[in-house]
Amino acid sequence: MIYGLSALFMLTVFLLSYSIFQRIFLSDKRLEKRIEKYLASSGTKLDRKQYNLMVYYQMTKQKVRKTMLTKEKNTKLETMLRRSGLPLKPEEFILFKWLSAGLTGLLLMLVSGNVLLMIPGFFLGLMLPGWYVKKKIKQRVVKFNDGLPDMISTIVGSLRAGFSFQQALKTVIEEAGSPIKEEMGSVIKEMQYGASLEDSLNELKQRMPSEDLDLMIQAILIQRQVGGNLATVLDKIVQTIRERTKIHRQISSLTAQGRLSGVVIGLLPIILAFVLYLIEPEYIGTLFIHPVGIALVGAGVVSGTIGFVLIRKITSVEV
Repeated sequence: MIYGLSALFMLTVFLLSYSIFQRIFLSDKRLEKRIEKYLASSGTKLDRKQYNLMVYYQMTKQKVRKTMLTKEKNTKLETMLRRSGLPLKPEEFILFKWLSAGLTGLLLMLVSGNVLLMIPGFFLGLMLPGWYVKKKIKQRVVKFNDGLPDMISTIVGSLRAGFSFQQALKTVIEEAGSPIKEEMGSVIKEMQYGASLEDSLNELKQRMPSEDLDLMIQAILIQRQVGGNLATVLDKIVQTIRERTKIHRQISSLTAQGRLSGVVIGLLPIILAFVLYLIEPEYIGTLFIHPVGIALVGAGVVSGTIGFVLIRKITSVEV
């Protein structure tokens, strides 16, 4: 019974919100005229439903951009999304966050049958897109660092063959894979549009927060100021990067057991509580109703978090 009432309530709220948004966002006729002009010039034909959906989506993005994104926040989100490689704009990312928050809260409420659990589900869904973007950034940086020594070796070989630095970057684009290919392509395009090599490399450093890449860029910029054999300098940098990678992998292997202990400490109470809830909901439900149980849950969360953080600090070694 409660599932049916909850679903009916959420459907009513959704329809009411949709009608209000449609009334607000579709009131501006300027965007409709612009889209009609664009569709007429492109020769694309859409039915009325698709057209209204496109106008509603564009108006929603404009509304989010004006009301929720300051210039500083917009710049920060743009940098984060560019680092992750996701083809999203800041306003689209904000929309995905709110959509994820609503769906996660609704799903948690329907699964548990408790309306109060909708609140933590809402905040959990609000954090999921940010966590996913940070994960994509980390994966992209790791993949970039893995291919960086080969990229520098290609540049060194091209320079020793008599190519210029820009021609060497074009050789990298032809031979390298993602994400090095896309990033070097962006550097070449910026230089073709009139940007200097220094500005293009500094922009690359902003898009790709890699210490190894920073070392290479600093060497190139210094060489352009004081002169010298760039191929020899880059060859030494490749050796340094390979040695750092080797040491980093050795440390990662030695600290694997400690990092796994931190994961077990963090997840074991949560998994155990979930299993006990499935077996005997009334038994563990006292922890979330009685004041002493709530205090114990709070103390457990704080203690587990402190233990997890301390283990991560101990097993994190800078290379």
